Amino acid sequence: MNIISIDELHEKIDNLGDNDLVLDVRSPGEFGSGHIKGARNQDHETVTDIAEELKTHDTVYVHCKMGGRAKMASEALENAGLTNVVCVGNGGMERWGEMGWPVE
Repeated sequence: MNIISIDELHEKIDNLGDNDLVLDVRSPGEFGSGHIKGARNQDHETVTDIAEELKTHDTVYVHCKMGGRAKMASEALENAGLTNVVCVGNGGMERWGEMGWPVE
């Protein structure tokens, strides 16, 4: 599994391609309280429901609040046959907020 930190995602965020996706696997309530611009939300427990659609992206960056759910979701997606997953497993929205990086 390819794992990066939330800091590394922040460095890449402005240069993501049109077919890259930031997938936030927190609960809808957490997502609604603030998320990375352009991110899509799918709860980590149901992430495999959209696996076929996610295969169409070049890269899917999976993140959560701290990293634990991102790791579970990334593993589930890899088990579903995805090879384009990057797990943001070191930090998450908690650190993003602490750093004062923009949310919508």
